[in-house]
Amino acid sequence: MLRKALFALSALVATPALAQSDDPPPVDVEVTSGGVSSAISIAVPNMPVDNAELALGRNVASVIASDLRGTGRFNPLGPGGLPNYAVAQADAPAFGDWRPLGAQQLVTGFVRATGPGQVTVGCYLHDVGAGRQLLGQGFSVSADNWRRAAHKCADAIYARLTGEGAFLDTRVVFVAETGPKNNRQKRIAIMDSDGANLRYLTEGEATVVTPRFSPDGRRLAYTSYAGRRARVWVLDIASGSKRLLVPGLALTSAPRFSPDGNRIAYALSANGNTDIWVANADGSGTPQRLTSAPGIDTAPSFSPDGRRIVFESDRSGSQQLYLMDADGSNQRRISFGGPAGSPAWSPRGDKIAFVRVGAFRIGVMNASGGGETLLTDGWQDESPSWAPNGQFVMFNRFSRDGRTGLYAVNVAGGTARRLPTPQDGSDPSWSPLQR
Repeated sequence: MLRKALFALSALVATPALAQSDDPPPVDVEVTSGGVSSAISIAVPNMPVDNAELALGRNVASVIASDLRGTGRFNPLGPGGLPNYAVAQADAPAFGDWRPLGAQQLVTGFVRATGPGQVTVGCYLHDVGAGRQLLGQGFSVSADNWRRAAHKCADAIYARLTGEGAFLDTRVVFVAETGPKNNRQKRIAIMDSDGANLRYLTEGEATVVTPRFSPDGRRLAYTSYAGRRARVWVLDIASGSKRLLVPGLALTSAPRFSPDGNRIAYALSANGNTDIWVANADGSGTPQRLTSAPGIDTAPSFSPDGRRIVFESDRSGSQQLYLMDADGSNQRRISFGGPAGSPAWSPRGDKIAFVRVGAFRIGVMNASGGGETLLTDGWQDESPSWAPNGQFVMFNRFSRDGRTGLYAVNVAGGTARRLPTPQDGSDPSWSPLQR
């Protein structure tokens, strides 16, 4: 029988994995300089359905398998072509039936209707060889929100087997681009991390660039060229309401929220100089100027603790990365391996992603400088953004025919994978985990 203790119907938000008193450590996946060299084989059969739409069991399993495959750490088998099982076997599979498949791990579960428009998705992970359950969770969601339950299940599996943080139940905001080169329409779009549920947040009435999530995932800061003037706007995603960060006609760009969401750092151009400023995100108070060196200071990014800011500057004669305290003091150069720009501080605090200007490759370096490593080798890779677990970097890649798309690469190395978008995409920003 199903273990009723697993199904105290907790909300989808922040559902913890059930405690296992004798859990083994995360599965060891060998990582080399080229990335993951041996993926975990994992069977993901169709989930049985109890009093719910039959297709949901297949769809949930398909999303879980796709999510795991996209991490580069797993080789999923199924859902098609694998044996079926009953709801009662979800937490107690017949391991002898699954061992001949050769999979190291097995994902089981079920989909059950629990009320008008509501379903519960059960999610279990088993070690096939040892014949033991590694985790069990239940997610109660609206029937039209089943994809989030699938992402949450995949996140739990990923975290349990790799020891890394979750990142699949997230969203991506980016600039959707259509039209010819000399007349591109650029709109802000938002979608799930796997490309589903795409919608547009701006209508294309003005060119927009550099959308960036707030730490709670509810707001965006971005640059709009409405009236042919670059100005930073703050947008509430749910309501669609927006306002200027700095009222007036000042030329502002390259916004980035502080980790607490209370401030936004940005670049302001005036009198032939571009400097880093910081303003309260709610529009209160007086903005503060942080830099004043001759040249262009732009693209600020806060450290996760909010105490420091990395930014791009050409004060040395070429684009380089600099660090300063959050009040503008102690400014110092940290990049020396060639021109570098577009810095983005890792959520872990240990790395900074950047663009190697000229070669246009995505790289990472230590947060204090040094240890520079290039992750990509595309023709033109730009605009790095971190996954919330600090393990992957998303970016946009231009092709030689002028097209651009979104890609993600593991910081351990390996091949970048393309994210599905209905049209060209640039300037991606990865959301925090959804709540």
